[in-house]
Amino acid sequence: MSVGQRSATIAVNKLMLGFSDRQHISRGLILALTVFVFACAAFGQTLPRPSASPSASPPSDPTASNSQKDDSDTNFGSPENEMHAKWALKEEKKRYDENLARAREVSDLAMQLSKDYETRKTFNSDDNKRLERLEKLTKRIRNEAGGSDSDTDADIKDIPAEVRMLVKHVAEHADELQKMVEKTPRNVVSAAVIGQANKLLGLVQHLRDVSR
Repeated sequence: MSVGQRSATIAVNKLMLGFSDRQHISRGLILALTVFVFACAAFGQTLPRPSASPSASPPSDPTASNSQKDDSDTNFGSPENEMHAKWALKEEKKRYDENLARAREVSDLAMQLSKDYETRKTFNSDDNKRLERLEKLTKRIRNEAGGSDSDTDADIKDIPAEVRMLVKHVAEHADELQKMVEKTPRNVVSAAVIGQANKLLGLVQHLRDVSR
């Protein structure tokens, strides 16, 4: 082999060796980069994710807090409101019982008036007081039923001319009024009670005119 060929061969070998070295270096870099990428991915997966604290409470609802505030402001079921409701019911029952007592007294007065007239065939001062009391109580019953003193008394037809029958009619109407009051619930405007009271008032006023 000539010197020129030997020099060329050595140059080619050096070139191949250099090329081989570059391949090894490139492969090493690629391998290193690959390992680094996998390491980063694995590290990212092992990092703990943020979790909600067990002691943390959910955010408050402003509408719920406002609703609770409104409920507390109205004081539903407060002792004061319960006491007021009980007092109102007690007063209603008291008025109802008093009206029932008036109706019974009206019936008793009219019945006693009829019996006494049957016995004496005349009126005395006690009878006139009974008629006055009878008229007053009947007006109260009418007003409690929803009427008023401005109501005109009923136009009674076929008023008996005989005083004894007139007194009997008064007793009958008073008894019927008592029954109506007892059947009428509390706080109810009863046109039937008002009408019956006006009829009785018309008879009583007519009887008072006759007895004078």
